[in-house]
Amino acid sequence: MLSVKAVELLFSSVWLAIISWLILRAATQRGLLPRLVAAPPPRDRAPHIAVIVPARDEEANIGPCLQSLLMQDYPPSLLSILAVDDHSADATAAIVRRLAADHAQISLIPSPPLPPRWTGKSHACWIGARIVPPEIEWLCFIDADVRAHPALLSSAMRAAVERRLDLLSLMPRQELRTFAERLMIPCGLIVLSFVQDLRRVQARAGHDATATGQFMLVRRDAYEAVGGHAAVCSAICEDLEFARRLKQSGRSVLLMAGDRFISTRMYTGWRTLWPGLAKNLVDTFGGRVATMAVALTAVTMAWATLVIPLIDLEGWARGAEGATSALILALAGSAAAVGLHVSAAFYFRIPFWYGLLFPLGYTAGALMAFDSVRRRVSGRVSWKGRIYS
Repeated sequence: MLSVKAVELLFSSVWLAIISWLILRAATQRGLLPRLVAAPPPRDRAPHIAVIVPARDEEANIGPCLQSLLMQDYPPSLLSILAVDDHSADATAAIVRRLAADHAQISLIPSPPLPPRWTGKSHACWIGARIVPPEIEWLCFIDADVRAHPALLSSAMRAAVERRLDLLSLMPRQELRTFAERLMIPCGLIVLSFVQDLRRVQARAGHDATATGQFMLVRRDAYEAVGGHAAVCSAICEDLEFARRLKQSGRSVLLMAGDRFISTRMYTGWRTLWPGLAKNLVDTFGGRVATMAVALTAVTMAWATLVIPLIDLEGWARGAEGATSALILALAGSAAAVGLHVSAAFYFRIPFWYGLLFPLGYTAGALMAFDSVRRRVSGRVSWKGRIYS
């Protein structure tokens, strides 16, 4: 039978090994996300792009979003911008209408009534895609909370053509301003880097895929071949489901890091962040059981960062044999975990001390995950004033 000393030493060694493996996995995952590089505006014949922006109650975002699209260095004659108003109750449509009066590139498209079984975003995207003239070769779906660098479309189009892609999705830089955003978003993305297998989903072979609906540049013929957004009309995570359908049909799909060219602020505090994340977590982590498992594991390991060194410190304080070695190993593992989260705080350009609050972030994330499962079990997911069954 192992002595108490041996158990503590073994436990601390395993703790250090687990943390080291997770950090190595996160670093490897980051390397599997190719970075979009800057490209000059196309000089020869370039494809025509129709940018479709679905918008529902986006009066705070739609103006800056469209302005950033108007500043693109892509040839203006080859760029059309369609803002689809999804029954906004605020000034979204009025803002688009004013911009459209001054810029011929912009069109305001009122969305018809939402059909049964459709989600609002899928319907708005589908309405926009159907209005685009058939000779336009590429569709680009961009969320209203996105801000684009002038070289975004030129660089994305160059990457899509050179890599022979049917769908290019870009991961934007996250703008985090409130306490809730700064606490939760880094923790969520770190967990995703632990559990997602980017090597598998990014490979051209296979049937799984990953994408973000904040930026999706897709070939028109590929979009129509799989049925477009009509094929994923009832999906809560329509971006992920659409990318999977494309890949399962033999098309090429790739997610790239686009933080130099595109930024977003998805939420503005707990009021929007909680329902926004809770509606997607079950799909993100692959089902209800997996979501619960990830949440429990994450919150347990987060608090273990504090608890394991304290246990070894107690043994060291009473002079237990081998406690010093166990404490050193435990502190090394916990220091690595803290260092990872502090590094994430610097990456997201927020105060470093948010990286010290990660146990609170994972605790709130676990509650959010349970709420996400509850919503799916009840069969009612709410977002922006609508309830989806």
